[in-house]
Amino acid sequence: MKHATTQALDRIEDLLQELRRLPDLRERSRGVFYRAGKAFLHFHEDPKGLFADVRGADEWERFCVDGHNQQALFLKRTSALLNPLE
Repeated sequence: MKHATTQALDRIEDLLQELRRLPDLRERSRGVFYRAGKAFLHFHEDPKGLFADVRGADEWERFCVDGHNQQALFLKRTSALLNPLE
């Protein structure tokens, strides 16, 4: 699975804008976010669609982010990982 191209990231620009608003995340390059100096999330694409990998408590978690419902689920999980006590 290759990292997302510029064209793929263009399709999810609204999602990227939401991620840029989350606390503690720093976008080092477009679509690649770090937290506390460690890679936290990035995007991949393959023939099955566009996917986000986010660092969970013990391992990376993968989410399909092709549709609005999928993006909402991904944002909810990402927010929970950033704010585990909420």
